[in-house]
Amino acid sequence: MRARGRAVRALTFFRAGGYDAAFGGAPNTHTSAISLAHPGTLPRVNGKAVEYAVRLGLALGCAINRHSTFDRKNYFYADLPKGFQTTQQNNPICIGGQLAGVRIHHIHLEEDAGKSLHDQDPRDSLIDLNRAGVPLLEIVTEPDLRGPDEVASFISDMRRLVRWIGVSDGNMEEGSLRCDVNVSVRKRGDEKLGQRCEVKNVNSMRFARRAIEFEVARQIDILESGGRVEQETRGFDAVSGNTYSLREKEEAHDYRYFPEPDLPPVVLSEAAIDMIRSGMPPLPQVMENDLREHYGLAPTDATQLTQDLETARYFLALAVDSKSPARQVSNLIINKLLPWSAESGRPLNENPVAPEAWREFLNLIESGQISSSTAYQRLFPALLAAPDRSPTLLATDLNLLQNADSDFLESLADEVLARFPDKVAEYRKGKKGLIGFFMGELMKTSRGKAEPKSATRLLEERLR
Repeated sequence: MRARGRAVRALTFFRAGGYDAAFGGAPNTHTSAISLAHPGTLPRVNGKAVEYAVRLGLALGCAINRHSTFDRKNYFYADLPKGFQTTQQNNPICIGGQLAGVRIHHIHLEEDAGKSLHDQDPRDSLIDLNRAGVPLLEIVTEPDLRGPDEVASFISDMRRLVRWIGVSDGNMEEGSLRCDVNVSVRKRGDEKLGQRCEVKNVNSMRFARRAIEFEVARQIDILESGGRVEQETRGFDAVSGNTYSLREKEEAHDYRYFPEPDLPPVVLSEAAIDMIRSGMPPLPQVMENDLREHYGLAPTDATQLTQDLETARYFLALAVDSKSPARQVSNLIINKLLPWSAESGRPLNENPVAPEAWREFLNLIESGQISSSTAYQRLFPALLAAPDRSPTLLATDLNLLQNADSDFLESLADEVLARFPDKVAEYRKGKKGLIGFFMGELMKTSRGKAEPKSATRLLEERLR
């Protein structure tokens, strides 16, 4: 029996609109009369959510529906005060498209429900309505994913895309990006998928992997013991790694969909769509290919620099007028500035050192005036602490600059070679690897002040 992942059925993310829906508020403090369904209140379409839906649809190559409508999805949950959810069942805003070979069925707008908390009280479930009424985009895929690795890769690609085009911060831990995973298995050689089960609101790639792995094993055990997999909605326990039954999975007719009478259709003109399209940046894959082809970056570096738009733009801003190779600029950003950003909690472009100073810093390394290790270990933190100082003057004050003066290097080379006549004889008999030994001794003698390229060249001349 071969496991087959049915689909990442829905990825949902939201941006607050109308009232504060920021993550981390005390329960039931980010609510409104509308989200609490007070009598006489009426809904209103969130214009920014519509714009984000179109932007995401364009990025995924979807067909944008010029006339999309809303429907009521009727069910009673304690975390949905109205007793129905406003969604787009029949005419979603985006249709088709794909991401990294995974087909998109559609994208629809809807409102979020509240959150039921079952582990806060020994007797009762508690309800937090902070999320109720917050606009969502839900992306529904076709059943193209075949296991946990593909699902994790797809979520990673989607997170990069929504961050890149600015429709979400993609933070799964805070619920900005969530996925419902539908899993089914089938016997090897069978064409038809088995009965699916939906695992709701998985909020990390690691949990998605674990939920799929457990659910696949559970369904295989049921089928191999002669049982039948029941269609149901399940939850995921992050502590045990198990899924558990929440309720029977409803079919579309169970929700009694009908057109939402209080919301007009969303009608999009060509001019409106063109305006949104004109404001979009090049897609991350396009930028990644450009960094590889035009700047000669390694694939891993190009991928890392295009995880978000601001990082890619910062690289381009540094590289465009830099005298140093692009790989040096990439190394500075990936190995030093991105870790600084993560530790400080500040955006990359808010580091205190001006781009011109970073270019000068890199030029000191490229020209051999300072070693790479010394630059990153000593000059880098000194520059962050004194961002208004010139890197060259700062390196001079710290006595970090290397010396390429020929008289200085010649005296060092002569001293080192005179100390090791036996090693010199071995080198001249063909043991060329000893050049590293001589360079090590020369650098120790100079206390790290000798410029390595010039010193190596001089030693080779002397040894010949």
